[in-house]
Amino acid sequence: MTADIWRVYNCMLYNIPKVTFTVNDNSITIEVLHGSNFKKWREHFLFAMELADVHVALYEDKPANLIETSTAIEMACFAAWEKSNMICLLSMKRSTQEYLKSSLPVDYTAKEMMEVLMARNRVSSNAEVGTLVQVLFNMKYNMGARGVGDYILRMLDLQTKLKILGIIILDTIMVHQALNTLPLEFGMIKTSFNTQDETWSINDLIAKVVVEEEKLKKDEGITL
Repeated sequence: MTADIWRVYNCMLYNIPKVTFTVNDNSITIEVLHGSNFKKWREHFLFAMELADVHVALYEDKPANLIETSTAIEMACFAAWEKSNMICLLSMKRSTQEYLKSSLPVDYTAKEMMEVLMARNRVSSNAEVGTLVQVLFNMKYNMGARGVGDYILRMLDLQTKLKILGIIILDTIMVHQALNTLPLEFGMIKTSFNTQDETWSINDLIAKVVVEEEKLKKDEGITL
């Protein structure tokens, strides 16, 4: 189970498909919504729509229908909203996995559609904390292409996400946790840490283990 959780998290970090298209002469790239990345998808989507200046329909209800006495300002606002609504809906559908589209409501505005997606993907903070903690404290470093520095940065990413959710993990604990998850090849640096009273910062740790890994590559012919 632990390996499966880490594999899923790793895929979430590095292998999420993206879609790129052009809106108002702006090239836009959005993570594809696949069911478990809603928070990141929504962040990318809102930023992209605001960058293209077509975000009004995501925040405002549909204006009253135009009538003969509608003013020029009212007509302009209605036209801007309609354009925004059309582009936002098309962008939502284009950046959503095919198997999720069939369950989306029809004849909804972009604002209503986003509200539906938010309701479907609402996850309790307790569940999110549980997942992040489980991933963090079950991580193990295997000598790989991304390198030990990147590995520790991924641990810090989890620490930051937990902090946002109100769970504080001190840097000193992160240093111990990171060292404890390194393989036997890093035995010398672990011994160095455990036999001195000096406190290492996260930056100290990263600098030391990156240098150690480079030495391992040269001295032992490890291909990373």
